[in-house]
Amino acid sequence: MRIETKCLHEGYEPKNGEPRVLPIYQSTTYKYESSEHIGKLFDLSAEGHMYSRISNPTVAAVEAKIAALEGGVGALCTTSGQAASLLSILNILQSGDHFVCSSTIYGGTINLFAVTLKKFGIDCTFVDPDSSSEEIQKAFKPNTKALFGETIANPAIAVLDIEKFADIAHKNNVPLIIDNTFATPILCRPIEFGADIVVHSTTKYMDGHAVQVGGVIVDSGKFDWTNGKFPEFTEPDESYHGVVYTRDFGNAAYITKARVQLTRDFGVYPPATAAFLLNLGLETLHVRMERHCKNAQAVAEFLSKSDKVEFVNYPTLPGNKYNELAKKYLPSGCSGVVSFSIKGSRENAVRFIDSLKLASNVVHVADIRTCVLHPASSTHRQLTDSQLKAAGITPGLIRLSVGLENIDDILEDIGQALDKV
Repeated sequence: MRIETKCLHEGYEPKNGEPRVLPIYQSTTYKYESSEHIGKLFDLSAEGHMYSRISNPTVAAVEAKIAALEGGVGALCTTSGQAASLLSILNILQSGDHFVCSSTIYGGTINLFAVTLKKFGIDCTFVDPDSSSEEIQKAFKPNTKALFGETIANPAIAVLDIEKFADIAHKNNVPLIIDNTFATPILCRPIEFGADIVVHSTTKYMDGHAVQVGGVIVDSGKFDWTNGKFPEFTEPDESYHGVVYTRDFGNAAYITKARVQLTRDFGVYPPATAAFLLNLGLETLHVRMERHCKNAQAVAEFLSKSDKVEFVNYPTLPGNKYNELAKKYLPSGCSGVVSFSIKGSRENAVRFIDSLKLASNVVHVADIRTCVLHPASSTHRQLTDSQLKAAGITPGLIRLSVGLENIDDILEDIGQALDKV
């Protein structure tokens, strides 16, 4: 199946007389006829669901669909994108370990990595993703266990050179983890370019309707966890019956460990209703992304002609520094998110935002409705000035998430708001 068809048909296949649409299995509990069978479930030697804190039939169907869309061997849904990013790291790092990360990633993730994980004894070094491979290599240490990047950075709209990052990671025998939230597998599938693990905030385009928060981790199944740097995969897990993940689960070792060890302990698994709503979003993802990209391109071109705009970040614009990378990694479009900077003070940016009538001023992005945000005073306000600069955020930077409305209505709203500046 092509990816558009996978959006509709992967994950759930009804048998004779069963519901055509994925059912909501609204149950915490599953009944079995023998203690022996339940024991096999806990030993991971039999198929089935033990408890909805780690698996559920509705959620499992959505996990299978997302794994198919990204080209992975398995997926694990979580209660938020932040939870997905956290588990993706904790699954392979522990106190005393270190990882390297692009400096242009989402501000909330920067805080998670730089502040919260540091309390757990895990250190992170941030690097400019546009630096040379040699410069990025300097950030690696003997205890480095992973490299993390974002396909389309939020809100700088910078495009990551995934193959460059993959080469660096693999030369150091560590996995590359990619946040693919803005691109979605419709626009880019990082595994095809060397990524080992892919994470998403499914709250964004995958859901697309701003109705529920969620995240997901996808395992490519391609990384060699037996290379000597990751004994937690090759030695018995005493917290889980002495299971050896690489021996017992082969190329699904990573995603299995994340589920039975971390999801079990942290309890960040989504309910069946959330997965049901996410699936509805996934079914139209391919159609929506095409329209988001088309509208965003028109908005970016419109803004680039205004004398009140300092600059526009959208990779497909002529002269954009990421134009060539966009052609390589994002040939079908660069999502519906455009960032641009209003000339003058921070107050000018706020005046523009407050003058919009159609676009909603909300703490959200990647919605079917056009929405707008001033990152420096909202989502990224916890960052220092130097961190804001490293993330590509100026005082006048505005993140505009272009929705699915008629493009003329969107442009008219932007035009009248610019007139107020």
